[in-house]
Amino acid sequence: EVQLVESGGGLVQPGGSLRLSCVASGLSYSRYLMGWFREAPGKGRMGVAAIDGFGGIAYADSVKGRFTVSTNFAEHTLYLQMNRLKDEDSALYYCAAKAIERPYIQPPLGADVYDTWGHGTQVTVSS
Repeated sequence: EVQLVESGGGLVQPGGSLRLSCVASGLSYSRYLMGWFREAPGKGRMGVAAIDGFGGIAYADSVKGRFTVSTNFAEHTLYLQMNRLKDEDSALYYCAAKAIERPYIQPPLGADVYDTWGHGTQVTVSS
């Protein structure tokens, strides 16, 4: 059974940084698509970044140049380094996964592609 557990959220001032982690169990990264999503009150779930086991990476336009997604295969962990945070980055951040047989041209950021989800970690950006 695949399980995803996020951590690293918290309260940070605008311009600050946070690093989110997602520990995965029951999967092999070389055959999974992994993604970070966020959901703010009153808004739908939005894809933030995605990475597959073949080197493909994708980012939402709103976070390009500020967020970096990475994996540590040995620790079965997915990371999201978030720099220069803005008020609008405040949301519940989720880690998601989907088993894949071949790489995507570009890892998808649509939530409906993923079938396994963590419970989320809250990020609040406020002065």
